[in-house]
Amino acid sequence: MPTVFISIGSNINRDENISAGIEALKSKYSPILCSPIYESVAVGFEGENFYNLVVSFSTSDALDAVCKTLSTIEDNNGRDRSGPKFGPRTLDLDLLLYGDLVINSPITLPRPEIYQNAFVLKPLADISGDFIDPVRKDTYSTLWSMFKQTKQQKLWPISLAVYS
Repeated sequence: MPTVFISIGSNINRDENISAGIEALKSKYSPILCSPIYESVAVGFEGENFYNLVVSFSTSDALDAVCKTLSTIEDNNGRDRSGPKFGPRTLDLDLLLYGDLVINSPITLPRPEIYQNAFVLKPLADISGDFIDPVRKDTYSTLWSMFKQTKQQKLWPISLAVYS
C-alpha cells in the first residue's frame, strides 16, 4: 500500500477551509498524519497570506481515485477553477507523492513544488524527514537544509484552534 503525501493550502477563510480539508481526508483515509501548519505570503500573485501543511496516509486506492477524491473535496469546499493558475484558493489539495512513483502523465510526481516552495518542502520534511525522494535521492530533511541555504521564502508556524 503506497504512502501518499498531500499539500493543503488556503487563503480564503483559512481556518474553516483547512479544517474542512483535514476532516474530509480523515473521513476517507483515516488515520492521517498532519504536519504543523505554516503561514506564508502568496507566491505568484498579490493576495492574502496562505495557511499550508502536508498530510500523509496509506491507501489501497489507485492514483486516479486519489486524484478524484482530492478534486471532489476541493469542489465541496468552494474551489473555483475559473480563475488564473496563481490566485486565491478556498482549498487547494495537491498530490505530492504517491509511494515512490515517478511519472509525468497524467500528473507529475513527485510534484515539482516540493523543490520550489518552502511552504511545501518544510512541512513535508517535518513529517517525512527520513524519507528519500525518488528523484533527488536525498532525504527531505537534507533537501530542506539545502533549500534554506539557497532560497528566501518566509513562513512561520501558526496555531489553529480547530486543528486536531
